[in-house]
Amino acid sequence: MIRLAVRCRPELAERVLGELVGLAPNGLEEASGEGWVEYALYGPPGEIPTIGELEAAAGDGTVEVSTTEIPDDWGDRWKDFHRAVTIGHRLVVRPSWDEAGREEAPWSVVVDPGQAFGTGAHATTRMCLELLLELADRGAARGALTDLGTGSGVLAIAAAKLGWEPVAGFDHERAALEAAADNARANGIALELGRVNLREELPELAPTVVANLTAPLLGEVAGRLELAPERMVCSGLLVAEAEQVEEALAARGLVVCERRVSGDWAALLMRDRA
Repeated sequence: MIRLAVRCRPELAERVLGELVGLAPNGLEEASGEGWVEYALYGPPGEIPTIGELEAAAGDGTVEVSTTEIPDDWGDRWKDFHRAVTIGHRLVVRPSWDEAGREEAPWSVVVDPGQAFGTGAHATTRMCLELLLELADRGAARGALTDLGTGSGVLAIAAAKLGWEPVAGFDHERAALEAAADNARANGIALELGRVNLREELPELAPTVVANLTAPLLGEVAGRLELAPERMVCSGLLVAEAEQVEEALAARGLVVCERRVSGDWAALLMRDRA
């Protein structure tokens, strides 16, 4: 089995991801560190080219591309990279094979990696979960919630467990909606799921909105907001992009309650200024 990895600067991540998604019907592995994001896909020799290590152009920057041969038991060993993530000592997001934290935490969300993103391990997902948990602590987990770009459904499922109802998740990728439906069933949660291209339209929004999207897409969402939600949790943006997103949402009647940072990534909690 061949592992092809593409490593880039965070500001190039959206472009690199867009190029790779079509090549990865079984999903992509994502990892990040200080100043870098890496996407990897797996396949047999012949389907994945063996190219060693090289640098390739990507817009105004370069990416590092590498291929490595991995052992035949990779189908089991890859699970070692996906472990339970604990948020605020009370919310655990875990794959089905990892029981860590299940008994100690009041809330447990089971999400298996697959053809959609969102296992709780990425900083942007973690920060959204932290903000949702803190909103629940303040008694704000009530009424309806909309999850824009739901991916694996992890944020929508967590919100439903924390008390929001009904919860609706929207995504443009059919694979994401299928994964979200599967994960919702595994957690005993009823989600309303819909296919929407956020670059072209917005669904009807609930009083609480969570949007783990890229900064350009968050800007497009802001441009289509006709009525500001009561509160909005946003992430998926780089620290350097946070001010621009804040300004776009402020023009639609939202003000910043909190800006949170983890490494290169930022998250925002916004509220209706009215």
